[in-house]
Amino acid sequence: MSQSGQITGLLKAWGAGDAAALERLTPLVYAELRRLARRYMRHEPPGNTLQTTALVHEAYLRLVDAAGLDWQNRAHFFAVSAQMMRRILVDAARARASAKRGGVRHMDHSTPVNLDNIPDLGAQRGAELIALDDALNVLAQMNPRHARVVELRFFGGLSVEETARALDISPQSVKRDWKLAKAWLMRELSC
Repeated sequence: MSQSGQITGLLKAWGAGDAAALERLTPLVYAELRRLARRYMRHEPPGNTLQTTALVHEAYLRLVDAAGLDWQNRAHFFAVSAQMMRRILVDAARARASAKRGGVRHMDHSTPVNLDNIPDLGAQRGAELIALDDALNVLAQMNPRHARVVELRFFGGLSVEETARALDISPQSVKRDWKLAKAWLMRELSC
């Protein structure tokens, strides 16, 4: 059985209440969770209290608390993981902005957010992450699938094919949604 198939089987067993499946799953997904976290943490400012390992562990604890979810497959698991990491990082960015300036500083919209790049979460990028998160929340109210595509592709680092599997849509739909969502977000963030 492929590793992807093994992960999917363990996720389904865990979701059905098999605690031993979680123990067997952990070493299989830990490296990928660290890779996701490193992508997020690559440009965090020096002295940041949230480190890659802490992000992985926080996301993992939240995943363990989510036991009973109907895991579809490996892509679904990493999509949920990416969503949790996004929430953790956005919450941390909001807390830093609030502590430093007595409230959230809004992003300078003259510098566009490039959705084709991995998020850079340095001091300036923290404000961009907050603005992107706010815009993504608005998009989710208007078109939830477009917001999920952005979340999976941008925050989760999933490929077009993995995103298609996670959302149970065609790769062509993912490409179309990605293009439309990026255009909408760029327009929203440049206002």
